[in-house]
Amino acid sequence: MAIINLANPSRFLALATRTIPWLGGLTLLVFAFAINQAMSAPDDYQQGATVKIMFLHVPGAWLGMLGWLVMTVAALGTLVWRHPLADVVAKAAAPIGAAFTLMCLVTGSLWGRPMWGTYWVWDARLTSMLVLFLLYLGVIAVWRTVEDPSRAARAAAILALVGALDLPIIKFSVDWWNTLHQGSSIFRMGGPTIDPSILIPLLIMALAFTLLFATLLLAATRNEILRRRVRAMRLMQASAAA
Repeated sequence: MAIINLANPSRFLALATRTIPWLGGLTLLVFAFAINQAMSAPDDYQQGATVKIMFLHVPGAWLGMLGWLVMTVAALGTLVWRHPLADVVAKAAAPIGAAFTLMCLVTGSLWGRPMWGTYWVWDARLTSMLVLFLLYLGVIAVWRTVEDPSRAARAAAILALVGALDLPIIKFSVDWWNTLHQGSSIFRMGGPTIDPSILIPLLIMALAFTLLFATLLLAATRNEILRRRVRAMRLMQASAAA
């Protein structure tokens, strides 16, 4: 099936219905393996067992940013290409991305308490991540308060494009400013600085959470299409009754 064919909601629903059970099953298997690897990973010689918060914190940060990136691409699809499923995907991705961003903030605070002596500091990386979470809440609020779906889609798309400016700030904040947050330790020119005994379980856990993100996004997109169909049918019935 060509990718362009997925612009047809009926074809997308058929694909999603077939894919979600398999993707969900794969997610459970990878999670089981990832949790086993994470539990078997050694403690850090400085941070002790608290280093294992990384297995939740890092995937939460990555997927919080990925969620907004998906919304940014969907925003272009809404405003530029008028793709019929773009705003559906954007609406479905917002609460999922917000949940992962919140997970990043909460686990970061729990990790920061024993390391920095406080749950929160107005560090550039932390603050920009908090701004991302507030942007997510803003997009969700737009979808919930604007009754006309087309107007809501345009407003949310504009906010998504504006909010995309926060993504490079989050990524490079540790390089641009002097912050408490550690610099990049995985994707860097000189290679990862994390020992393989921790890095490999971290990457497996990130894969598990990414599969979870994909499963939730696919399911939420399918549900949103069905919800819009029900809404359209009710409007048609109300119009016929009038």
